Amino acid sequence: MATFVLIHGGGSSSWDWHLVAPKLEEAGHRAVAVDLPIEEPGLSLVDYADSVSAQLDEARGDSSDGDGQGEQLVVVGHSLGGFSAALVAERLDADGLVYVAGMIPKPGETMQEWWTATGHSALGVDAEDELVFYNLVPDDLVVDAKAHVREESGSWMDAPWPGVGREVPTGFIAPEDDLFFPLEFAKQLARDRAGVEAVVVPGGHYVAIGAPDPLARALAEFADGL
Repeated sequence: MATFVLIHGGGSSSWDWHLVAPKLEEAGHRAVAVDLPIEEPGLSLVDYADSVSAQLDEARGDSSDGDGQGEQLVVVGHSLGGFSAALVAERLDADGLVYVAGMIPKPGETMQEWWTATGHSALGVDAEDELVFYNLVPDDLVVDAKAHVREESGSWMDAPWPGVGREVPTGFIAPEDDLFFPLEFAKQLARDRAGVEAVVVPGGHYVAIGAPDPLARALAEFADGL
């Protein structure tokens, strides 16, 4: 059994995981979807990690299954949430870390530097095009997703990533029709920065609501392989 800590992407919320979490629980795991304090200006990624840790402790305390001792801890980060997930995995000494169409940071690198350093800036992706993010998401869920958008105000994006790059068993899940992080870019990112081959699943960038079933299966398979 694993406890999955599910971290949303930029401008999003724990709602992003509302279709994936029940499927992980049906498979016998625990799922804790957290809300990063992205609307509070001036916070660092260390503050974000502290918030995630507190929410995990609260979820474990509220659970009838105990405090999670003996369970594997798997931290999952979607898109921009990869910067937080990698730090959380280090600080909580997690058993596993999974990037879902995620941004993999390097120690000392800022989020703003990441785009050029990884070659994403040269791809010509139009981040103003909604289809880039909502490709293959049902229309009704697009409406719901927009209703849950929050302002991303973190000044941490201009600060060096504070992790040390501690090795954690890592996986990378790449949606095959992701228009924001195109498949070949995502595969190369996984090889270059995590030393792993990406697991390809159906869906677009917002895979957690566009294709929750294959995503949940891939996450469960990662935990089973630890």
